Amino acid sequence: MTIAVGDRLPDVKLLKATAEGPEQVQAADYFAGKTVALFAVPGAFTPTCSAKHLPGFVEKAEELKAKGVDEIVATSVNDAFVMGAWKQSAGSDDITMLADGNGEFAKETGLDADFTGFGMGHRSQRYSMLVEDGVVKQLNVEAPGDFSVSSAEHMLGQM
Repeated sequence: MTIAVGDRLPDVKLLKATAEGPEQVQAADYFAGKTVALFAVPGAFTPTCSAKHLPGFVEKAEELKAKGVDEIVATSVNDAFVMGAWKQSAGSDDITMLADGNGEFAKETGLDADFTGFGMGHRSQRYSMLVEDGVVKQLNVEAPGDFSVSSAEHMLGQM
């Protein structure tokens, strides 16, 4: 079953990529008490993710924060070291990288995807969501191969 607007995020462990190395966080605690613009990508360093998705949230970070977003979070089924390197290479301090290395968050939200045909294994679908105090307020899931409704621009238009 896919997560929907009004549902609470699954309480799984994620790894936050930090300059000091991976830091384990519990989703329920991490998302509690704040408004988060969360976006997920099939893979760090993949073409659309690196050329459009992450840069869009970097570019629109101040506008999102001006609309009440406390934090912008990117997640992917990659390890925390890859997510940290992706942030260093293309991100900004405005984006928090949460690694879903085992795909548990993707599976529990029902937003996982099978990319084995591309040699990438099981990953996350491309989506964005606005989360308030751990509850989904907006959910924008892309059709396979598309990039439009999960963009920072689309999210801003919804706010």
